[in-house]
Amino acid sequence: MNLVYYVLRRVAISIPILLIGSFALYLMVAGAGDPLAELRSQPNVSPAAIAATAHELGLDKGLLARYWDWLISFIQGDWGISIAQGNAMAPVLPKVMSAFGVTFKLVIGAEILALVIGIAVGVLAAVKQYSIIDYIATTLAFLLFSMPIFCIAIVLKEYAIEINGWVRDLGLTDWLGNPWLKTASPENLKSDGFGDFLIKYVGAYLLPTLALMAISFAAYSRFQRAAMLETLNMDYVRTARAKGLSSSRVIFRHAFRNALIPVTTLFSVNFATVLTGAIITERVFNWNGMGTVLVEAVNKNDPNVMMGWLVLVAIAVIVANLIADLLYGILDPRIRVG
Repeated sequence: MNLVYYVLRRVAISIPILLIGSFALYLMVAGAGDPLAELRSQPNVSPAAIAATAHELGLDKGLLARYWDWLISFIQGDWGISIAQGNAMAPVLPKVMSAFGVTFKLVIGAEILALVIGIAVGVLAAVKQYSIIDYIATTLAFLLFSMPIFCIAIVLKEYAIEINGWVRDLGLTDWLGNPWLKTASPENLKSDGFGDFLIKYVGAYLLPTLALMAISFAAYSRFQRAAMLETLNMDYVRTARAKGLSSSRVIFRHAFRNALIPVTTLFSVNFATVLTGAIITERVFNWNGMGTVLVEAVNKNDPNVMMGWLVLVAIAVIVANLIADLLYGILDPRIRVG
């Protein structure tokens, strides 16, 4: 019951934060430019048509009235209409949610890989401190820290071109790249068979997932190493060793669990970083995810799409922080969420 109360309390606290944030975002989006600038530049469009379009988008009202109308409609599930497809009006909600589904698959896959590999490498580097393994892990982490995400994505894309060339030399179809996206969908699992589906799925998601994973792996491995080194020097760990417990039992039963708490905190902060990194990664690999939607919305000055994108990302970050807070109580029973 305490857990339910805690979750409800955190959600209640998040609501005013979202309201204040959405209003600040709306002010910035409204000041970004005229959504009808492209329409006004067309000589064959009459002033009456421009006025009708402005009325349909709510641009003929004051700023506060426009925000209030947007907020009420957003809460009711109507995220407004988009003008990104030429001058044709299209609902924002299905467009943004479809793009979010694509990006969410990339982000979740990258975060799971980064967490598993980063934590494992961090623990190993801490246990083998100042060994060749520690030096290699440290060098790799600092190398990835210093490389921008677009640089990593471009390097991976260059390697993909070479690998696909080798595959074509064998008389096969290119393996790495987004042409496999549609054929690797779950709907084709029965027709393709699990083996063929898995090969296509890996080929479609491997490169962007690795690019996004690189953002998080370096941070997770370094934080895990530092936290593990600190935990291994705690009194209760030395006491466990003095009792004659095996090294593996001391590491995994006594030290590892508490050393995960700083990484859990990093996960909540890093989630937003990975989402923003996905924008660049998707553009490099020609994915039609959140990155494409945001770029189109900014280029077209499409306010409803930009607001839908920004608020959806804000909600995702709040949920990630809530999950991290709940994990604290699981990792350390001394932390109560009630």
